[in-house]
Amino acid sequence: MASGCKYGTHRVIEPVGAMPQTAQRIDNDMSKLYDNEILLDVIALNVDSASFTQIEEEAGHDVDKIGKKIMSIVAERGKQQNPVTGSGGMFIGTVAKIGSALKDRDLKVGDKIASLVSLSLTPLKINKILKVMPEVDRVLIDGQAILFESGIYAKLPEDMDEGLALAALDIAGAPAQTAKLVKPGDSVLILGAGGKSGLMCCYEAMKRVGPTGKVIANIRREKYIKPLREMHLCHEIVMADAGKPIDMLDAVLKANNGKEVDIVINCVNIPGTEMASILPVRDNGIVYFFSMATSFTRAALGAEGIGKDVLMIIGNGYTKDHAEITLWELRENAQLRKYFEEQYVK
Repeated sequence: MASGCKYGTHRVIEPVGAMPQTAQRIDNDMSKLYDNEILLDVIALNVDSASFTQIEEEAGHDVDKIGKKIMSIVAERGKQQNPVTGSGGMFIGTVAKIGSALKDRDLKVGDKIASLVSLSLTPLKINKILKVMPEVDRVLIDGQAILFESGIYAKLPEDMDEGLALAALDIAGAPAQTAKLVKPGDSVLILGAGGKSGLMCCYEAMKRVGPTGKVIANIRREKYIKPLREMHLCHEIVMADAGKPIDMLDAVLKANNGKEVDIVINCVNIPGTEMASILPVRDNGIVYFFSMATSFTRAALGAEGIGKDVLMIIGNGYTKDHAEITLWELRENAQLRKYFEEQYVK
């Protein structure tokens, strides 16, 4: 078959002219493979945290209803894109076919890989849902997916369990972006520090701030205090609701000697946390919104409304070498790796 657009627009059904991520419906017919596509047999979906949380709450925490909802989304859209959050996740799969135009890739049939592009733009077909795993936002399936020519992926490492690799690669953009943004002497606030992305960002921030900086971890549940303390992932912990911006500001000022912080990294998986991210940061500071529950309209207008001049960064899940950086963190920190294995390998 002829080659399609490297960005996948040849799979867009409606609206015509849209990119796959913004399209309402894309072609998930797996019987036709364009020369510049890769066909994969999918083993598992890791639905992004904001999306899974929304679906789980809508389904009343019923695993059968969660599975049916995901099946209905894919049947309607040809991809796993939550209609409320707009986000997707990523998958683990085995290479089934490689288009003739991509034979020079470092892939062969049978290789097991993790996709590093969002399910919100990935053609996906689910034959059957095998298991829903709410504790790790994962769904085991029998299905297939397509990677476009521009799609990025990572071969699963041989030195760690695939569940561990999937958990880390799912949020690889956050710690890698943290490594780029944080510099020695910075004060850094990480919202949602108890989750996967939050823990990894804390670890990376602690490495970067050096002896003159400070990392402040925000959590809502006391159960996260122990792992944060035992793994030395922060200097201070603040228990505050990210949905209450003034409470967050007061708690952060108290933890940071009355000063606003230089950088805020938002890893919270629920909506309504924009102002709790913006209020505690100093003028000309940085707010990095990794959370896909973020409303960038609320963030922009909210910052304007309080006269805050800050650099706000959209949480691009990709940055150069993000997979390698994130997997290396688990290799160099035995405590963090053990914690991830206990929490996310099921």
